[in-house]
Amino acid sequence: MRLIPDSADEPITLFLDEIQRVAGWEVFVRRLLDTAGYEVFLSGSSAKLLSREIATSMRGRAWEIAIHPFSFREFLRHHGHAIPELPAALTSRKAATLDHCFARYLETGGFPEAQDLTPATRRQLLQGYIDVLLLRDVIERHGVANVTALRWLVRRLLGNPAGLFSVTKFFADLKSQGISVSRETLYEFLSHLEDAFLLQTVPVATDSEKRRQVNPRKVYPADPALIPVFDRSGKPNTGHALETAVFIELQRRLSDVSYVKSPGGFEVDFLARHQDGSEELIQVCASVDVAATLAREIRALEDAAAHHARARKIILTLESRLPFPAVPPSISILPAWQWMLA
Repeated sequence: MRLIPDSADEPITLFLDEIQRVAGWEVFVRRLLDTAGYEVFLSGSSAKLLSREIATSMRGRAWEIAIHPFSFREFLRHHGHAIPELPAALTSRKAATLDHCFARYLETGGFPEAQDLTPATRRQLLQGYIDVLLLRDVIERHGVANVTALRWLVRRLLGNPAGLFSVTKFFADLKSQGISVSRETLYEFLSHLEDAFLLQTVPVATDSEKRRQVNPRKVYPADPALIPVFDRSGKPNTGHALETAVFIELQRRLSDVSYVKSPGGFEVDFLARHQDGSEELIQVCASVDVAATLAREIRALEDAAAHHARARKIILTLESRLPFPAVPPSISILPAWQWMLA
């Protein structure tokens, strides 16, 4: 108001970036919120700005918006590609161009600084991100003493993207390696890694809290490009990258996400309950060219639909090669990028 006196009676918007570095910031921001005419945006890259801490500090007057790496739409815009208004109604040439762009997106990921880097340089950059996150937002923040067990956990989780993870089984594996750590500590480590946005876990779909706790959870990194950092197989891992990209898109849509174990013992990658009340059963399959693979995906969707009759059944695949193989009328099959841009 001293700098711009003429604006003293007008609404004022303040943007405070990395505010968590200033001790006592909560008191100052609460005072602004108690003063008429102020709108405040707080931003930061640290886990110190976790939603529950913001809610506590701001006494319920804060609204969290998580900023993810680029979505596929943002990836296209960043690289100067036009966003199609009707993704389902493109010429084969334009669809092939988007197939190519989407393959690049799964490899490059969505971190802005990682765009246009060589694979080796990109891997070094992302490894640096992970190291800084572990040191600043987990080890220092939570006073972690057993760093060895934490690093083993990170290698296991990021080295098995889209895979099932059980703390009990991992605890037994560490014990066999002579690494001493308690189950409770491993659960805490997993929670810290999720809080720091390095990865997210997905529970099994069930109304039973006990079953949800005893069943393994699926683990997804924050970006598809993180997968090669800990993968030692040398394989492209396209299927895992595709499934990870679909999960992150569901997170952007603020959907409630779980995976399904059907009565017949089949697994469906995602049960997504959306904000508008609609539901989707989603199978992610890099290629549907193998008849046996496609039949397995269809069988899993149909089996799961017995308990989730309202859900739309979808198979998301890597490319738009037409015609797609025949599927039952109740199931939609389409390229994942089309679903993301719709």
